[in-house]
Amino acid sequence: MAREPLIEQPSLPQMPPGAAPTTLQLLESLLFVAGEPVTIAQLARALELPGDAVEAALSALTEACRTRGVRVQRHGDSVQLVSAPEAARVIGRFLGVQAGGRLSTAALEVLAIIAYRQPITRAQIDAVRGVDSSGTIRALLARDMIAEAGRLESVGRPILYATTAQFLQQFGLTNLTDLPEIELPEPLEEHTESPEHGAMP
Repeated sequence: MAREPLIEQPSLPQMPPGAAPTTLQLLESLLFVAGEPVTIAQLARALELPGDAVEAALSALTEACRTRGVRVQRHGDSVQLVSAPEAARVIGRFLGVQAGGRLSTAALEVLAIIAYRQPITRAQIDAVRGVDSSGTIRALLARDMIAEAGRLESVGRPILYATTAQFLQQFGLTNLTDLPEIELPEPLEEHTESPEHGAMP
């Protein structure tokens, strides 16, 4: 069987033997060895560069990785290298990982509301959906798709929820600005929060 012709892809600049590495190459190396999210401040200290120079290098690295097997993923002030979402099936097969259970329709609905309106309380989610979402929120918390993001400064100080880096990786996003534009329904009615826990059980 004839193999498909190789397509030349853009890549990072090559470093000649003995030449000093560029900021871009050093940045990629740091993210590679980190193995977990690191902050811009940590990268700036390691590179001995100001934060804006690190941000510029990250933008260049993000662009260079768009057609490669890894991606630069941003979540707030943290950044890490992750595998390309298109490679998930092959990586799972290689590692012998069984695909986890798919998210339910309710979970996807709640996740979309949180992703587009974060940070948001459980009662605000309920107001959009018109039904109680506490069970679905617990399931999403257990799967590390969402996390508590503080409390709303109002009566009862209800818990605020936001998406996580795991959410970005699961859906193949490098940051929240990659989310497609959609129109969410307006809240159906006002809900009140439980003053003791910030969210009704």
